[in-house]
Amino acid sequence: MSEKQKIKVLVVDDEPDIVEILKYNLQKEGYEVATAEDGIKGVKTATKFLPDVILLDIMMPNQDGVETCLQIRQIPELKNTYIIFLTARMEEYSEVAAFDVGADDYITKPIKPRALMSRIAALFRRESKKEQEHAIIKIRDLVIDRGSYTIAKGGKTIILPKKEFELLYFLAKNPNMVFSRDELLQNIWGTDVFVLARTVDVHIRKVREKIGEEYITTVKGVGYKFEQA
Repeated sequence: MSEKQKIKVLVVDDEPDIVEILKYNLQKEGYEVATAEDGIKGVKTATKFLPDVILLDIMMPNQDGVETCLQIRQIPELKNTYIIFLTARMEEYSEVAAFDVGADDYITKPIKPRALMSRIAALFRRESKKEQEHAIIKIRDLVIDRGSYTIAKGGKTIILPKKEFELLYFLAKNPNMVFSRDELLQNIWGTDVFVLARTVDVHIRKVREKIGEEYITTVKGVGYKFEQA
């Protein structure tokens, strides 16, 4: 069985035509696919299916994608699941809202299946490279374990979604070095994913909320750095 056949993808969208097109192309590439037509069913299916990737529409009946993403990010078993929003909405606030609740990527409709397949493959290529690194970083009362994707502060475990973890790990791995938003976007999201620079600010804020304000410093007009001492 190939790596692609091991990867599970959940498609959550209320448009049957889009679901069928995505399902066909994903299965053609060897992915295991499940579907749901609204956010409520999406959460239930995700809990049972435990997908590696969720393609999530924003505008849906019963429960929209933003609320659905927020609920999924509260499920510990899905903390490392990639969530990619699919939406016809082009406004910047939609993208900010998506990343604010823990999305990893954001794709506008109409969706080009080939481009989407490349996007998903790129996610796992980067992940494969990162998995080769299993260092444990200990700074002050924080223990960041790259191998198990866990964080402990004062002996207490803290759960971070994948992108928040990667951002914290990257900064902690390079203590006292200042990185611009563009540098952080390139190192965490990669060059093949288009996201706004403000996305970094959103993720930094959420990391600070969980580990405390004292670790990551804002360097005005430049970017961010992790304080070693």
